[in-house]
Amino acid sequence: MRGGWYRVAAEFHAAGNDSGDGPGITFVNAFELPVERIEEYLPHWLGHAELISKAPGFRDNRLHRAVDADTRFQLVDIAHWDSAEAWRAAADDPSFQQRLSDSPEFAIANPALFRVAAAF
Repeated sequence: MRGGWYRVAAEFHAAGNDSGDGPGITFVNAFELPVERIEEYLPHWLGHAELISKAPGFRDNRLHRAVDADTRFQLVDIAHWDSAEAWRAAADDPSFQQRLSDSPEFAIANPALFRVAAAF
């Protein structure tokens, strides 16, 4: 597996939903997709992010783009939520599920929830 350097390709922040108290949870979704199809995929991600950013418990979300073309995961989505329950409720929402079903098959998602294990 190859690691890589990333730059922020897009981001969303919570607007007026009083999120941000406590340690929260981090959602990471690493996408495997052909580098030549990234620009084609970005509008899909932006649509997902805009919809989910309005959910209760959402804090912020950044999509990182690999700097090197040979990096395994060309896009890495990192979002912060108040809790795993808030993320699950948003992810299970029928309108979000519908949008996910419209995602292109050339982008393979590898999602997971994380808690901070160490900080420096």
